[in-house]
Amino acid sequence: MKTKIGSVLMGFAVALFLSACASTASAPHPLVGAWEITIETPIGAMNANLLVNQDMSGQLSSQDLGSAPLTGITVNGDAVNFSTVVDAQGQSLTLVFAGTVVGDLMSGSFNTDFGAIPVSGRRM
Repeated sequence: MKTKIGSVLMGFAVALFLSACASTASAPHPLVGAWEITIETPIGAMNANLLVNQDMSGQLSSQDLGSAPLTGITVNGDAVNFSTVVDAQGQSLTLVFAGTVVGDLMSGSFNTDFGAIPVSGRRM
């Protein structure tokens, strides 16, 4: 009887361990998902949306800037980085984001040729 209970407990422990390993391997990065962001430009706040996929591809879209792919997406703990090139009134403008994601909140800035532009956002 003792060996039967021991076998059942051992089987349960192995199943629990394998389940924990499987869920850890498939856990999404903190940046994955849809985001509403606010970009604090020198001429006023601009709203935009970010979509970041599990494969670390993504898209920025804005009524003012149009749509542009995200490149170089990296996540290291809470720190996130990516870049995009947008059309700013006929001029190509490279935006390089460096910031953090904590839970459903994002903060950081776009570094540009004109200096840093603060960005904040929340997961949709």
